[in-house]
Amino acid sequence: MYSVVGLECQIYQHPMLDFFYIHKYTSSMINKYAQFIKDLRTERGFSQSFVADKLNLSRPSYTSIENGNRGLTLEEAQKLKDLFGISIEEFAKATLPKYKKYKQMIIAFLKSSISTDGKVPKTKLAKLLYLADFAWYYANLESMSGMQYLRRTYGPVPDPYFRALAELEEEGKITVDYKSDAILIGAGAQHQKLDLLKTEEVDLMKKISTKWKNKRTQEIIDFTHEQLPYKLCAPDEMIPYELIIQQDPDYVY
Repeated sequence: MYSVVGLECQIYQHPMLDFFYIHKYTSSMINKYAQFIKDLRTERGFSQSFVADKLNLSRPSYTSIENGNRGLTLEEAQKLKDLFGISIEEFAKATLPKYKKYKQMIIAFLKSSISTDGKVPKTKLAKLLYLADFAWYYANLESMSGMQYLRRTYGPVPDPYFRALAELEEEGKITVDYKSDAILIGAGAQHQKLDLLKTEEVDLMKKISTKWKNKRTQEIIDFTHEQLPYKLCAPDEMIPYELIIQQDPDYVY
């Protein structure tokens, strides 16, 4: 575990075990998870019967979970995590990132003239999103999307990034071109709303795009690898947003 000025890069190897076995599973926590699970189910468009079947439960038994009358077993929590397509960290914290807003951030970068042909390598796009989230936190003490970034080999990225790209491609909102040495992402032909983004947030992303326009993917990888949030965390750890506060202002993005 690494730390700087009291801030730690936390290891979330088994956050569900921490939740179920270290913390007391109180009635208030049951109610918190009940609402969280219900919100996830309705957002995904799943019926109660469908989710109950996936958990090998009767519908009344599952309904009692959503009503806060029954807790979850560890096995049930793991099944729900996989069913809803969220990370262990997100489920353990019972906090839902602004996923739809995150998808609009992807569109915003693709519309910001990030390159001469309007296309950007998938890895580079992931880093631009990271810089936007952490730069916004640096200035406002909150991230744009609330996504939880993990320290991966090619830089910080949240697990839902890949699902977001797949959904946007299926919806016709982005294009995906496969080159010999890269996967290029471009904006779709149809008009895209950015109604979940503040004007100031879009302006910040434009500034980031301008700085990194036509720069090689490896350059932005090297840049993010040298930032404190990445350097202070071990592989596959979740990167706390708070670490960016210690960054030199000239190297936030």
